[in-house]
Amino acid sequence: MDKKAMYNLSYGLFVLTARQGDKDNGCIINTAGQVTSTPNRISITVNKDNFTHDMIRETGRFNISILSEKADFSLFRHFGFQSGRTVDKFVDYSACERSANGLYYITEGTNSYISARVEQTIDLGTHTMFIAAVEDMDVLSREPSATYAYYQSSIKPKPEKKAGKTVWRCTVCGYVYEGEELPADFVCPLCKHPASDFEKVSG
Repeated sequence: MDKKAMYNLSYGLFVLTARQGDKDNGCIINTAGQVTSTPNRISITVNKDNFTHDMIRETGRFNISILSEKADFSLFRHFGFQSGRTVDKFVDYSACERSANGLYYITEGTNSYISARVEQTIDLGTHTMFIAAVEDMDVLSREPSATYAYYQSSIKPKPEKKAGKTVWRCTVCGYVYEGEELPADFVCPLCKHPASDFEKVSG
Protein backbone atom coordinates (compact mmCIF):
# COMPACT_ATOMS: atom_id res chain seq x y z
CA MET A 1 0.00 0.00 0.00
CA ASP A 2 1.38 3.41 -1.01
CA LYS A 3 0.30 6.04 1.51
CA LYS A 4 1.28 8.78 -0.92
CA ALA A 5 -2.01 8.20 -2.73
CA MET A 6 -3.59 10.32 0.01
CA TYR A 7 -1.55 13.30 -1.17
CA ASN A 8 -3.51 13.25 -4.43
CA LEU A 9 -6.83 14.00 -2.74
CA SER A 10 -7.63 17.61 -3.58
CA TYR A 11 -7.86 19.61 -0.39
CA GLY A 12 -6.41 22.78 1.04
CA LEU A 13 -4.42 23.81 4.09
CA PHE A 14 -5.62 26.13 6.83
CA VAL A 15 -4.64 27.81 10.07
CA LEU A 16 -7.44 27.07 12.53
CA THR A 17 -7.68 29.64 15.34
CA ALA A 18 -9.68 29.83 18.55
CA ARG A 19 -9.83 31.83 21.77
CA GLN A 20 -10.85 30.78 25.26
CA GLY A 21 -10.76 33.37 28.04
CA ASP A 22 -7.65 35.44 27.36
CA LYS A 23 -5.81 32.61 25.56
CA ASP A 24 -5.44 32.55 21.77
CA ASN A 25 -4.20 29.53 19.85
CA GLY A 26 -3.97 28.11 16.36
CA CYS A 27 -2.97 24.95 14.52
CA ILE A 28 -2.60 23.69 10.96
CA ILE A 29 -5.39 21.52 9.55
CA ASN A 30 -6.12 20.10 6.10
CA THR A 31 -9.74 19.12 6.66
CA ALA A 32 -12.13 22.00 6.04
CA GLY A 33 -14.86 22.34 3.45
CA GLN A 34 -18.29 23.70 2.71
CA VAL A 35 -21.08 21.24 3.46
CA THR A 36 -24.18 23.32 2.63
CA SER A 37 -24.69 26.66 0.89
CA THR A 38 -28.18 27.51 2.20
CA PRO A 39 -27.64 27.99 5.06
CA ASN A 40 -23.90 28.42 4.61
CA ARG A 41 -22.14 25.76 6.69
CA ILE A 42 -18.62 24.38 6.79
CA SER A 43 -17.03 21.39 8.46
CA ILE A 44 -13.62 21.00 10.06
CA THR A 45 -12.06 17.86 11.50
CA VAL A 46 -9.54 18.29 14.32
CA ASN A 47 -7.30 15.85 16.17
CA LYS A 48 -8.36 15.56 19.81
CA ASP A 49 -4.71 15.94 20.89
CA ASN A 50 -4.66 19.53 19.61
CA PHE A 51 -5.15 22.28 22.18
CA THR A 52 -7.22 24.19 19.61
CA HIS A 53 -9.64 21.24 19.52
CA ASP A 54 -10.40 21.64 23.22
CA MET A 55 -10.87 25.40 22.89
CA ILE A 56 -13.40 24.97 20.07
CA ARG A 57 -15.23 22.24 21.95
CA GLU A 58 -15.62 24.60 24.93
CA THR A 59 -16.37 27.88 23.12
CA GLY A 60 -18.11 26.73 19.93
CA ARG A 61 -16.36 29.31 17.75
CA PHE A 62 -13.38 29.32 15.40
CA ASN A 63 -11.77 31.00 12.41
CA ILE A 64 -10.03 29.31 9.52
CA SER A 65 -7.43 31.22 7.50
CA ILE A 66 -7.02 29.71 4.05
CA LEU A 67 -3.34 29.30 3.20
CA SER A 68 -2.14 30.48 -0.19
CA GLU A 69 0.79 29.50 -2.37
CA LYS A 70 2.65 32.50 -0.88
CA ALA A 71 2.79 30.77 2.53
CA ASP A 72 6.29 29.72 3.47
CA PHE A 73 7.43 26.83 5.62
CA SER A 74 7.95 29.02 8.70
CA LEU A 75 4.18 29.49 8.94
CA PHE A 76 3.65 25.72 8.98
CA ARG A 77 6.43 25.28 11.52
CA HIS A 78 5.01 28.01 13.77
CA PHE A 79 1.43 26.75 13.88
CA GLY A 80 1.96 23.07 13.11
CA PHE A 81 5.07 21.83 14.89
CA GLN A 82 4.66 23.17 18.42
CA SER A 83 1.86 22.83 20.93
CA GLY A 84 -0.27 25.67 22.26
CA ARG A 85 -0.32 23.82 25.59
CA THR A 86 3.31 24.83 26.14
CA VAL A 87 3.87 27.78 23.74
CA ASP A 88 1.94 31.02 23.25
CA LYS A 89 1.88 31.07 19.46
CA PHE A 90 0.64 34.66 19.31
CA VAL A 91 2.90 36.30 21.90
CA ASP A 92 5.34 37.68 19.29
CA TYR A 93 3.32 36.98 16.16
CA SER A 94 2.16 40.12 14.33
CA ALA A 95 0.79 38.84 10.99
CA CYS A 96 -2.75 38.61 12.32
CA GLU A 97 -5.86 40.65 13.05
CA ARG A 98 -9.02 40.06 15.02
CA SER A 99 -12.28 39.48 13.17
CA ALA A 100 -15.71 40.57 14.38
CA ASN A 101 -15.98 37.48 16.61
CA GLY A 102 -12.83 38.49 18.53
CA LEU A 103 -10.66 35.66 17.18
CA TYR A 104 -7.44 36.06 15.26
CA TYR A 105 -7.07 35.33 11.57
CA ILE A 106 -3.74 35.18 9.74
CA THR A 107 -2.93 38.00 7.31
CA GLU A 108 0.27 36.77 5.59
CA GLY A 109 0.44 33.70 3.38
CA THR A 110 -3.35 33.51 3.30
CA ASN A 111 -6.02 34.53 0.81
CA SER A 112 -9.24 34.45 2.88
CA TYR A 113 -10.64 33.81 6.32
CA ILE A 114 -13.96 32.41 7.53
CA SER A 115 -15.51 32.83 10.98
CA ALA A 116 -17.90 30.13 12.14
CA ARG A 117 -20.09 28.98 15.04
CA VAL A 118 -20.38 25.28 15.87
CA GLU A 119 -23.83 23.73 15.45
CA GLN A 120 -23.02 20.02 15.64
CA THR A 121 -20.15 17.73 16.61
CA ILE A 122 -19.41 14.20 15.43
CA ASP A 123 -17.02 11.97 17.40
CA LEU A 124 -14.63 10.21 15.01
CA GLY A 125 -12.47 8.49 17.61
CA THR A 126 -9.10 10.25 17.31
CA HIS A 127 -10.74 13.37 15.82
CA THR A 128 -13.87 15.47 16.16
CA MET A 129 -15.79 16.84 13.20
CA PHE A 130 -17.35 20.23 13.87
CA ILE A 131 -20.24 21.35 11.63
CA ALA A 132 -20.52 25.12 11.85
CA ALA A 133 -22.55 28.03 10.55
CA VAL A 134 -20.57 30.70 8.71
CA GLU A 135 -20.89 34.06 10.49
CA ASP A 136 -18.36 36.19 8.61
CA MET A 137 -15.69 35.91 5.90
CA ASP A 138 -13.46 38.05 3.73
CA VAL A 139 -11.01 37.75 0.83
CA LEU A 140 -7.49 38.92 1.72
CA SER A 141 -5.62 38.32 -1.55
CA ARG A 142 -6.01 36.83 -5.02
CA GLU A 143 -3.19 34.31 -4.59
CA PRO A 144 -4.18 30.68 -5.34
CA SER A 145 -4.94 28.46 -2.38
CA ALA A 146 -2.19 26.06 -1.35
CA THR A 147 -3.24 22.45 -1.78
CA TYR A 148 -1.65 19.63 0.17
CA ALA A 149 0.02 18.48 -3.07
CA TYR A 150 1.49 21.98 -3.53
CA TYR A 151 2.79 21.92 0.04
CA GLN A 152 4.51 18.59 -0.61
CA SER A 153 6.09 19.72 -3.89
CA SER A 154 6.85 23.40 -3.35
CA ILE A 155 6.75 24.48 0.32
CA LYS A 156 8.11 21.63 2.42
CA PRO A 157 11.94 21.74 2.45
CA LYS A 158 13.80 19.08 0.50
CA PRO A 159 16.53 17.19 2.37
CA GLU A 160 20.13 17.63 1.34
CA LYS A 161 21.58 14.39 0.02
CA LYS A 162 24.77 13.43 1.81
CA ALA A 163 27.25 11.15 0.11
CA GLY A 164 27.66 7.83 1.84
CA LYS A 165 24.92 8.44 4.39
CA THR A 166 21.46 6.95 4.68
CA VAL A 167 18.80 9.61 5.15
CA TRP A 168 15.19 9.19 6.28
CA ARG A 169 12.75 12.06 5.71
CA CYS A 170 9.47 12.77 7.48
CA THR A 171 6.83 12.93 4.75
CA VAL A 172 4.76 15.36 6.85
CA CYS A 173 7.23 18.10 7.84
CA GLY A 174 10.49 17.25 6.05
CA TYR A 175 12.61 16.54 9.16
CA VAL A 176 15.69 14.46 8.27
CA TYR A 177 17.09 11.58 10.32
CA GLU A 178 20.52 10.17 9.47
CA GLY A 179 21.26 6.50 10.10
CA GLU A 180 21.32 3.13 8.43
CA GLU A 181 18.07 2.11 10.11
CA LEU A 182 15.24 4.24 11.47
CA PRO A 183 14.17 2.93 14.90
CA ALA A 184 10.66 1.47 14.79
CA ASP A 185 9.62 3.59 17.76
CA PHE A 186 11.12 6.83 16.40
CA VAL A 187 8.89 9.91 16.66
CA CYS A 188 9.56 13.03 14.60
CA PRO A 189 10.82 15.75 16.98
CA LEU A 190 9.09 18.45 14.91
CA CYS A 191 5.62 17.19 14.03
CA LYS A 192 5.41 14.14 16.35
CA HIS A 193 4.54 11.70 13.56
CA PRO A 194 5.76 8.08 13.89
CA ALA A 195 8.44 6.17 11.99
CA SER A 196 5.80 4.89 9.55
CA ASP A 197 5.58 8.43 8.12
CA PHE A 198 9.29 8.49 7.19
CA GLU A 199 10.73 7.54 3.81
CA LYS A 200 14.25 6.53 2.84
CA VAL A 201 15.55 9.15 0.40
CA SER A 202 19.26 8.28 -0.01
CA GLY A 203 21.90 5.85 1.03
